[in-house]
Amino acid sequence: MAPNFQIMEQQKNSRAIYWLLTLVSVTAMILLFIFRPEWSWVSFPFVGTFLAAALDSI
Repeated sequence: MAPNFQIMEQQKNSRAIYWLLTLVSVTAMILLFIFRPEWSWVSFPFVGTFLAAALDSI
């Protein structure tokens, strides 16, 4: 039987989305540090979650 390459391709696409979301959330975190430092803590869970998903830790 031939291996199923569709599963690996699907996983690769979802990881690319998580990397994009990680970059967006890091950008938002930096902007919050610059303009509203008292609200910077709001971005921490997003950065951590998307980074863990991008690294395939969860």
